[in-house]
Amino acid sequence: MGNSGILVLAEQKDGFIHKISYELLGKAKELAKELHEPVSCLMIGPAIIELEELNQRGAETVYYIKSDVFSNPEEYIYKKNIVEFINEFKPKILLVGATNFGRSLAPRIAAALKTGLTADCTDLKIDEDGNLIQIRPAFSDNILAHIKTVTYPQIATIRYKEFPEADKDESRKTNVVEIEPYMSNYVNSEVLKMFSDEKNDITEAQIVVAAGRGIKKKEDLKMIQELADKLGGVMGASRALVDAGMVSSSIQVGYSGNRVKPKIYIACGISGAPQHLAGMKESGKIIAINSDPSAPIFSVADYGYVGDIYEVVPQLIRDLTQEETWN
Repeated sequence: MGNSGILVLAEQKDGFIHKISYELLGKAKELAKELHEPVSCLMIGPAIIELEELNQRGAETVYYIKSDVFSNPEEYIYKKNIVEFINEFKPKILLVGATNFGRSLAPRIAAALKTGLTADCTDLKIDEDGNLIQIRPAFSDNILAHIKTVTYPQIATIRYKEFPEADKDESRKTNVVEIEPYMSNYVNSEVLKMFSDEKNDITEAQIVVAAGRGIKKKEDLKMIQELADKLGGVMGASRALVDAGMVSSSIQVGYSGNRVKPKIYIACGISGAPQHLAGMKESGKIIAINSDPSAPIFSVADYGYVGDIYEVVPQLIRDLTQEETWN
């Protein structure tokens, strides 16, 4: 029996389904119309997840490998169960969210199955032969590469907020099939505790204040954080600050970091390299502050101010503080 159907790997955290799962289902439904094949979902997690919304968003069948051993993300045991599932059910296409966990998990799955993987796709299409064409930017976003995997399943990871969520239809029938874990214990590693050095998820923020090469030293990020706090937003950063060890990669904005779509994006001392623009250019309103009037960031900004961030940002904080006092 050959490979058939589209499988979406749903992701959960603390028992709640990650929204990227609904985005993947939306795209999977589009592809399935051309293939005339079903869309199913695979969820691996603890016994506390309500899964009917995956059906309501388009999955004909939701397969649930349920065990408390999956409460914490541990790549090996997840990979082992997913690979065994795929070997049994043989999907033609596997879609995985390019979250931190998905980016770590997908290559392990592909290697174990001896198949290809295209990471961080921005679009997916079906060619005349019914094969998945995986589209992603290449060469600093100067071209769009069209990639076809000749082995199955064809695996692609898709960045968060790349596609709209699938519409929800509460009249759709719930069809959840529980499957016993193929492996429920792994003695070579154990997740003892999860740590996070960020209070907020930058991908969900409505206001992002981001810093770039214009920041001279780590201590100066305090003013960026203060401005973000004053506005009720979160701090972001360009790759330059991550590479310099000033901030965690969890707040990096850009092609190799997070894609964000806040209502307001304030770029402080960010020149606007293509890799960075790829992660924030679809923000609602973009405000750029840079001392270089020819900086590429101004080409995508709705509002721009040519000035030194060490003068402009403190003044903005003072103005906001004064406004709070008046109110």
